[in-house]
Amino acid sequence: MAVLPVLLLPDARLRETCAPVTTFDAALKQLADDMLETMYAAPGRGLAGPQVGAMQRIFVMDTSWKEGRPSPLVCINPEIKDASGSAVNDEGCLSIPNRPVRIARPAMIRMAWQDLAGRHCEGFFDDFAAVCAQHERDHLDGILCIDYPNLAPPPNLAPPEVSA
Repeated sequence: MAVLPVLLLPDARLRETCAPVTTFDAALKQLADDMLETMYAAPGRGLAGPQVGAMQRIFVMDTSWKEGRPSPLVCINPEIKDASGSAVNDEGCLSIPNRPVRIARPAMIRMAWQDLAGRHCEGFFDDFAAVCAQHERDHLDGILCIDYPNLAPPPNLAPPEVSA
């Protein structure tokens, strides 16, 4: 395995739509392994193909490893089938360091994807896992978290003064 260089904005590849994965072979497995190693080294919780210059519809994520419960997931050709609820979260991106944004996304999603063997999978994601999957899935269409309205309050906004 290898730690790959992570592309940073304004690299134009981060704005491209990725091609579907059609070949499920040892090279794809190696890419997924390298992406996981890169994500853990960053240290992040998700990483999409275009962030390492692989213009394919693949992302990796592990939302629980920082709490000591590793659960890596490789999603190939992912599609969000359904979404519900709403949650506002602070999102960061390995390709846009030190620039978190507060955005609203669906709180729960149902997603379909293929695994490294090409088998079709489907699952429900909620809370942070839903946010992470949506964030990484967006990368595959050239969409970045900074493209959403930032819901953070203006800086240095003091509460109104109350007179006695």
